[in-house]
Amino acid sequence: MNSSRRLHRLIASRRQGRGFTLIELMITVAIVAILAAVALPMYRTYMVRGKLVAGTNALAAQRTAMEQYYQDNRTYVSTTTSSGAAITSPCASSVTADTFTVTCTSTATAYTITAKGSGLTSNAVYTVDEKNNMVTVSLPSVLGSVPSNNKCWILRKGDSC
Repeated sequence: MNSSRRLHRLIASRRQGRGFTLIELMITVAIVAILAAVALPMYRTYMVRGKLVAGTNALAAQRTAMEQYYQDNRTYVSTTTSSGAAITSPCASSVTADTFTVTCTSTATAYTITAKGSGLTSNAVYTVDEKNNMVTVSLPSVLGSVPSNNKCWILRKGDSC
């Protein structure tokens, strides 16, 4: 009996010192792969959503500047003062905000400001006009397609106006 106990202890001690089995390692790799397959697309969507805010914030800031300019000059286009000094409209130059380029087109009584994304936010296009009509023209592919009723800025997958 004594020798069988010694043999059992010897086998048990060898098992403890051998490390992981191939099956244990394969199960661990499979679990990590499943987690990565779920987490990476969600992380990418999260990153895109975080970048979209920069574009809409830039549009709101540009719209505020245009309305202040209109209040002072009664026009959205560049003008001159009675003394001949030039007053440049905020719409005269483009602005860069994170991955967005904000451009503007204007007439004396109307304007449209457009924010176009690049890089991570490519295909994202938002607009706003003098009547505060906020429109999502297109979205990055990770957020899906623009719904037919797009009278707002869509910042999440599945959002609607």
